[in-house]
Amino acid sequence: MKKQTFQKGTVLLLTGAMMWGGLSLSGSAVAAATPPSSVSHFANVNIFSSLLDASSEAMLNDTNITNSSSELSPTSNTDSLATAQAAGTYSAYNLTGFSVGNTGGGNIPETDARYKKVYTATDLAQALKKGSGVKVIEVMNDLNLGWNELPTAAQTSPFAVHNQPLTHPVLKQSGVSKLTIDGFDGLTIFSNNGSKIKHVGITVKRSSNLVIRNLEFDELWEWDEATKGDYDKNDWDYLTLEQTSKVWIDHCTFNKAYDGVVDVKKGSSGVTISWSSFRSDDGSSNSWVSQQVKAMEANKSAYPMYNYLRSSSVGLSQQDIIAIAGGQKKTHLVGATEFSSDNADLEITLHHNYYQDSQDRMPRLRGGNAHVYNIVMDASGLVAAKTKLTPAMDQAINSKGYHFTVTSNGAISTEGGAVLVEKSNIIGVASPIRNNQTDPSKSNYTGKIRAVDTIYTANGTTFRGNSDTAGSPLAPYPATALAFSWNGFSSLPYSYQMDDPTTLVSRLKASDGAGSGKLNWTKTNWLATQY
Repeated sequence: MKKQTFQKGTVLLLTGAMMWGGLSLSGSAVAAATPPSSVSHFANVNIFSSLLDASSEAMLNDTNITNSSSELSPTSNTDSLATAQAAGTYSAYNLTGFSVGNTGGGNIPETDARYKKVYTATDLAQALKKGSGVKVIEVMNDLNLGWNELPTAAQTSPFAVHNQPLTHPVLKQSGVSKLTIDGFDGLTIFSNNGSKIKHVGITVKRSSNLVIRNLEFDELWEWDEATKGDYDKNDWDYLTLEQTSKVWIDHCTFNKAYDGVVDVKKGSSGVTISWSSFRSDDGSSNSWVSQQVKAMEANKSAYPMYNYLRSSSVGLSQQDIIAIAGGQKKTHLVGATEFSSDNADLEITLHHNYYQDSQDRMPRLRGGNAHVYNIVMDASGLVAAKTKLTPAMDQAINSKGYHFTVTSNGAISTEGGAVLVEKSNIIGVASPIRNNQTDPSKSNYTGKIRAVDTIYTANGTTFRGNSDTAGSPLAPYPATALAFSWNGFSSLPYSYQMDDPTTLVSRLKASDGAGSGKLNWTKTNWLATQY
C-alpha cells in the first residue's frame, strides 16, 4: 500500500455511502463541506466531511497512516513500546500514571510469613483481615465467593452478605458477597495464572499502596426487573475505591457487571488502571446473559419487563435481547457525589486498556484529573445491537417506563474536572467526548476535556486528530468547550511511553496484550513495579 501523509484533522473516507442527519456522502471521494457543530447519539451522530483524493488509500489499522504535524509526532518520552519489547525488556509494563511511587507489598520471597498463598475463601478472609500484616496474596486458583458459597468460617469480616440476587439463576443459588479491604498500607494481590474471582464486589477503604494484577473478575450481573432496567438497586461493582491512595490495577480482565466495573470515590487518588480488558457478553449459547434469558424465557410471566419485550407490542426475539443486553452499562465512575469537596483530589490514569462495548464512563469524572492514553473504545457490537431497536419499539418500551436501549458515550468530564485523551482509538462510539451530563446551560456542571492525536471511526469514515481542530467530530459535547488545563498542576507529574494509535487494536488483542493470563513470566515479575 502506498504511504499517505495526512495533516492533523484529516478525515479518511473508507468506502460505501454514508448518511448522517440528512447529509449523504457516497463514493470514494467527496467535495468539501462545512461540518455542523451539533453532536448526538446514533440517530444524529457527529457529522463530519473530508477532502480525500480518490486515488488515496487508507485503512484504520494501517501503520502507514501518519500525522505530518510535529505537534502530534512522538517525542523523546513517547517512544514506541514495541521498541522496548523488541529489545527483550518488559519496560512496556512499568508502573506509570498517577500511581507512580506505589510500592505494593514489595518483592518479598514466598518463604516470608507476610506472603500468603490463597486456595480458598477462608484463606482469603484470613489474609485480608484488618491488621493481618500480610503484604503479598497469591491467588492460586479460581475462587467462587458468593455468600452461599462461603464456608461458615469465611462468613465474617472482611466478608459480608451483599444485596440479594433476584433474577439470574446462578446468582440466586450462589448469592453475592461484599469483600472489604480496609486499612492496608502496602499490599499486592496477584495470580500467576490469571485466576478468576466470581460473585463478589470488592470495596477498598482507607488504604494505600495497593497493587492488583493478573486476575479475572466475572459473574456479577443479572437482569433488572426491580428498577425496570435502570440497574439502580443491587449496587454490584467489581471494585470500588474509597478514601484510598496509590492503587495500581494491571493486566486484569473484567467481564460484564450489574453496575460499574471499577469506580473511584471519596477523594481517592493516585489510581492507574493499565493493560486491562473490559469485556461485554459474547452472546454465545451458554454465555452469562444467555443463561439469564433462557431462565426468563421458561417463565416469562415472572419477569414483566422481559415478557413485554418478547410480546407483540415490541417484538424482540431472544437473540435480539441478548445482543442489546450484552454491552457493559457503566465502566468508571470517578467521583460519586456532585460537587463534593474531596472530588478535587480524584486522580486516575487509564492506559493500554481495551473496552469492548462499554456504553458509558471511560471515564466519567467529577472534578479532579483523569489522563487517558493508548486505549481502545470499541463499540462495534453496540452499533449492531442498536439496529435491532426500531423507533416504534423504543416508543413502546418508553411508554411502559422501561429502560432497554443502547447508550453510547465515551470519555466524560464534568464539574470542572480535567480529562486528557491521547493517542487512542475510538470505534463507533456515538458521543465520544462529552463535557456535561446534567444541563449544558449550567457551566458549573461542565468539565474540561481534550483529545489529542486520536482516531475516531463512525459510519465508515475515519478521523485522526484533535478535539479542538476546526470541525472535529471529537469536539466536546454538549456544552461550550472550556480551555483545557490540569487542576492543581501545570503538567503531569510522571513520564510515559505511547504507542501509535493505529497499532492499538492488534497490540491490545495480541497474545501478550491487555487482560489477565496473557504474560508468561516468573512470579517475581508480578511483584515488581519497574523492569
